[in-house]
Amino acid sequence: MGDLCELPGFERQNIKEQNIEPEVLDWLKEKAGSYEVLFSKQAMKYKSMGLKEKHLTEQDFRNLILEEYTFLRRPVIIDGEAVWFGNAPKTVEAAKAALVKS
Repeated sequence: MGDLCELPGFERQNIKEQNIEPEVLDWLKEKAGSYEVLFSKQAMKYKSMGLKEKHLTEQDFRNLILEEYTFLRRPVIIDGEAVWFGNAPKTVEAAKAALVKS
């Protein structure tokens, strides 16, 4: 299976240039269950800002994602009401398989 961008109807948003809208992030949180699940603790700023040592609240995770695009776990793949996020091979393959069927 090829790159996700090669699938028909796929739209790519570069969040480095066009940050995620608060309403979209809130919708993703409803799908994911929490902002923490959407938060990338792999981001270099996570350690450099000393966030690893802090107890972050859901509001903290939300604010950090909105302030800095690198804190959003990527990619985020949306197909109607179905959402996948993160680049784990299992996640990306599941998204590809579902998108090819639709």
